[in-house]
Parts: sequence; C-alpha cells; structure tokens
Amino acid sequence: MIRALIFDFNGVIVDDEHVHFELFRDVLQENGVELTEATYHDRYLGYDDRGCFSAALLDAGLYVDDAFVSNLIARKAGLYARAAANGLRFFPGSERIVEFAARRPTAICSGALRPEIEYALDRLNARRAIAAIVSAEDTTRCKPDPQGYTLAFEALRGCGALYDRDLQPAECLAIEDSSAGILAARAAGLTTIGVAHTYPADTLTAAGAELVLQSLEELNESLINSL
Repeated sequence: MIRALIFDFNGVIVDDEHVHFELFRDVLQENGVELTEATYHDRYLGYDDRGCFSAALLDAGLYVDDAFVSNLIARKAGLYARAAANGLRFFPGSERIVEFAARRPTAICSGALRPEIEYALDRLNARRAIAAIVSAEDTTRCKPDPQGYTLAFEALRGCGALYDRDLQPAECLAIEDSSAGILAARAAGLTTIGVAHTYPADTLTAAGAELVLQSLEELNESLINSL
C-alpha cells in the first residue's frame, strides 16, 4: 500500500530541463567550458548545480575550487530567477499535486535550489500542501546517491501524523524523470514510477522503474492504489 509520495521536480512537474541546460551551458561558456545538450543529458542531468558545475569543470581539466563553484551557482540562480519571472512551463497534470497531497503526505526531492522550488510551488498554489522539501541546499551528495530521498522519506515519517511514524520505504512512491533519480529512489528502498518526460521509457525501465508513464497526467489514485 502506498502511503506517501515524493515527487522529483524539474522534469516531472516543471518543464524547465531545457532552461537549466541553457543556463549551465551559458555560465560554463563564460568560463571557457563548452557544454553540449547531448553531454548534459548523458552525463550531468541527474546532478544538482554544484555537482554539474564541479563535474563539468573536472571533465574539462580545470581545478575545482568551492568558492568558484559557489559563484557559478549564484550566477546561474540569478539567470534562472529572471527566466522564471518571464514564465514557467508546467507539465500537464502537475496542477493535481495539491489533490495528491490532500490524500497522502507528499514531499519534493530535487537537486534544484529551494527558492526555485518554492517559487514554482507558489505558482501552482501548492506550497502549503507539501509536507517537506529536500533541495540542493539540504544534501552533500546528488542523485544517483540516495541521500536526498532518504532525507525526504525521514521528513515524511516525522511530519507529525501518528499514522506516518511507522511508514516504511516501500510504502513511499517516488515519481522521477531521470535514470539517476530512479537509481537514487531505489537505493533508498522506495517504490518508483518513471515519467518519460525527459528520457525514453526503456531507459527508465532499465534503471529499475517499476512502472513508466508517458505523462504525469496518467498518474491517478487508481494507479497508485494498484501498487
């Protein structure tokens, strides 16, 4: 029985993976590093900002300094805020996160920065419905490491409702769009569903998704209860 939900954010709810790629590309290019879309999808998409910048710099043979990477993250965050203010795109079905959260404790586990997540949730009028958010600021390791999902699960387990305190990992459903995310959720012991917004279904299945949907619109109570 599924008793709680954890949604990835970028690529599942917010249709902005293309924005993140473009901003990573532009900020890296300012610092002499070229990033192609194919490399981003194959190598870095599952990373948070720090992980992506650090890996890209290392792959380019450059020294990675924490302060320098922090400056790149801040630069990208400013550009993202500007892009978001001009309009965010949400995947069809994303507005139903409030409906899902009304039935089960629901969390967000994302490599995005917390202000970016909260801004998008506010646009969906969903911020108060979400019991917990685990963002890039809360973790020291990014997906496919399970740290983020473990933290999100523990937050749901301790969110205050008496019936949640015996919540088990397999009773928690993770909804992901990337192979790194599926691997992270499975390593945390969670039940997993892939949404083929970013990667093809066979890639998500190979990563271990127990079910793959073509769209978030396909997620419904009947399907969740069937798990």
